[in-house]
Amino acid sequence: MFKDKVLMITGGTGSFGNTVLKRFLDTDVKQIIVFSRDEKKQEDMRIALANPKLKFIIGDTRDYDSIYRAMANVDYVFHAAALKQVPSCEFYPMEAVKTNVNGTENVLNAAIDRGVKRVVLLSTDKAVYPINAMGISKAMAEKVLIAKARRQEDDKTILCATRYGNVMASRGSVIPLFFEKIKLNKPLTITDPNMTRFLMSLEDSVDLVLHAFKNGKQGDIFVQKAPACTIGDLTEAIKQLCKSNIGTKIIGTRHGEKLYESLVSREEMVKAEDMGRYYRIPADNRDLNYDKYIINGQVDLNELDDYTSHNTERLDIEQIKKLLLTLKYVQKELNI
Repeated sequence: MFKDKVLMITGGTGSFGNTVLKRFLDTDVKQIIVFSRDEKKQEDMRIALANPKLKFIIGDTRDYDSIYRAMANVDYVFHAAALKQVPSCEFYPMEAVKTNVNGTENVLNAAIDRGVKRVVLLSTDKAVYPINAMGISKAMAEKVLIAKARRQEDDKTILCATRYGNVMASRGSVIPLFFEKIKLNKPLTITDPNMTRFLMSLEDSVDLVLHAFKNGKQGDIFVQKAPACTIGDLTEAIKQLCKSNIGTKIIGTRHGEKLYESLVSREEMVKAEDMGRYYRIPADNRDLNYDKYIINGQVDLNELDDYTSHNTERLDIEQIKKLLLTLKYVQKELNI
């Protein structure tokens, strides 16, 4: 579906963007536009990849004119630009709103106005039952997308989203941090050893987005089923791989952190379609005439639970080590 097409990646210099480029540059895609506001990362990427299919545009999703001009002749958009660090968003919540909510609306409006065929928003497990500013802003981004999808009468521009948990070895994630601390012979700091988190690779995140592109209908949200582990077991697995007996220090839960993450709420599970590797959550397309819907409640909710890192497949230390060894980052760090 990408043959001779133009693909734009907002926030394209991040971990996800880099993985997409590695997947796509050797295909028959016509052009890939990397749209972001970090000129240094764009320059580094341009020099490292030196590929004529790549086009770099400095811009900001907070500025509608900026994204609208950049989207000329674009066929598909991966919207990955976002503020993602939970503590930072807690201290500067309006910055999260400006990027994650207003920026998303600008991207969607520009795509509709430009006649882009498909847009996939990259969301997060923190958008489900959100307790922090980052999760709340991403939940609102999903709501903005669904509301706009509901109003697309001709399906000229398909708007859908993906939602995933922590991406292993992505920039700013805990795995690179732990490897770096071990190299510096510093104790590993963990918030709560009993916290659970989903485990997903960067390649998995790209597969999920491509699945959304191929199968998405207006307002759909796609979720990949993923295993999880406790932070304590992840720490021990990394120490064993590095043959390190370095100590650990429990520092307590940070601002806005959850004990576990949810990928699908119990309310969404009622209507979710099990596609094997993925869940598809169709948009709620009811109108404002609520009287049609409140006569009968959702009895099925009584039998369901949300899909969380506490109730998904739980990996033990040996399984975590095996999974970590599939990551190129870990292979490089261990020289294997």
